[in-house]
Amino acid sequence: MATVVQTMQISSTAHACLALSPSLRASLCRSGEGFVKVERVKLPDTSTAHVDMNLSLNKCEQECLSDCNCTAYSSANETMGEFGCLKWYGDLMVTREYSDLGQDLYVRVDAIDLARYRKKSTFVKKAMVALSVSALLLLLLGSLMYCRMLKRKRADRRGRNPLASVTTSSAYFNDLPGLKDLNSEGRQKNDLPLFDFKTVAAATNNFSSVNELGQGGFGSVYKGVMNHGTEIAVKRLSKYSGQGNEEFKNEVRLIAKLQHRNLVKIIGCCIQEDEELLIYEYLPNNSLDSFLFDDTRRSLLNWEKRFEIAYGVARGLMYLHQDSSLRIIHRDLKASNVLLDVALNPKISDFGMARICGGDQIEGKTKRVVGTYGYMAPEYALQGRFSIKSDVYSYGVLLLEIITGQRNNGCYHMSPFCNLIGHVWELWKEGKCTDIVDRSMDNAYSEEMVLRCIQIGLLCVQRYALDRPTMSTVVFMLGNADVLLPSPKQPAFIDESARQ
Repeated sequence: MATVVQTMQISSTAHACLALSPSLRASLCRSGEGFVKVERVKLPDTSTAHVDMNLSLNKCEQECLSDCNCTAYSSANETMGEFGCLKWYGDLMVTREYSDLGQDLYVRVDAIDLARYRKKSTFVKKAMVALSVSALLLLLLGSLMYCRMLKRKRADRRGRNPLASVTTSSAYFNDLPGLKDLNSEGRQKNDLPLFDFKTVAAATNNFSSVNELGQGGFGSVYKGVMNHGTEIAVKRLSKYSGQGNEEFKNEVRLIAKLQHRNLVKIIGCCIQEDEELLIYEYLPNNSLDSFLFDDTRRSLLNWEKRFEIAYGVARGLMYLHQDSSLRIIHRDLKASNVLLDVALNPKISDFGMARICGGDQIEGKTKRVVGTYGYMAPEYALQGRFSIKSDVYSYGVLLLEIITGQRNNGCYHMSPFCNLIGHVWELWKEGKCTDIVDRSMDNAYSEEMVLRCIQIGLLCVQRYALDRPTMSTVVFMLGNADVLLPSPKQPAFIDESARQ
């Protein structure tokens, strides 16, 4: 309910006018009179009002103004729009005003008071305009000062002279273990070169759209060719990217230290003024999703090649979790982050969201949940807890996509579940898992091995992290067909009531 103010707070002019008797009103009726709008009031007693539903509000004002005994008018019903007229004659009893309800009432005043009211109204409007303009100017000034400060910081950090980029980059990476020191040739201790921006721009034909390989939340990736003929892929961080300096430095810090046949190889980086670039080996077959989810190219992936891809990704993740010098949790494993070389061998890419766990630590927690829905484990998506088991969950989703050629976030109309995991789980319990296998393989696969891989995928996407296997166990299960597998428990994000 609106707050009711027992005394209507309108101008003294309006109060005086309401108290006038009809005879006195008639004696004062002369040229120049008009009406003051009193907003959101309880209308006077309408039993004495004259009603004409055929008059518009403008016509109602004209008739009331021409009649010296008419003391006020209003819309008969505001919900009816412009039509419906209420006119009052004689004394008005108006006692209440509402903050957000009520109806507008137009009260008659003489020429002098009307002029005073209009002057006051004009002053208020001018004051509001002046305040709005001042606020806008202050906002623009603040924005300009912030931009200048940000530009100065970037200039101080990276240097304006391209020849100084190596020195500036050294300071830029001061907080990254193993990436602090640069020698005179612009190479870091781990042999990661720092490229000049002009060199990278020339290699990509000034980042031509013809050379663009793809886009992501970070920006765009371009193909380039160096002077000596080496093909490269350049990841250019957009100024408007959802990723920032921390993700950029995180990727350099991690991937520069990693060496594995199933991880993408970084060649160097470039940090110069507003530009942040990562230079990778060029992989001609782009990403796995460009094959799996393309009606034409998916037929190029027979069962043997799909298994090799799944096995290679599993070995890459196992290396990150336990065999590398750092224990790394990727946090964004998905089909688009698995790149394929000329022989369709898989390489895990995009370490901008990855996290390092020290020593025997296998779990962490964050308030900033990043990644791709559909691949995110429930404990990470809902509680921000990430671990090696959240990567295992993502791998399980990817494995099921490799087998079926379908995205996890697709909707399956013949199933009560609106994701791939739920659909596979339903078929698994019914013993019909071969119904979901990608038909583009034309049944040219080992049914026993396909069912085994589906079971491994379901083991990886179990609801509780403790129930999921480690990646070393997954690699062992994939590589040893004679090992008996446990039965999977219910997957995450499955509501059994959907079957009712």
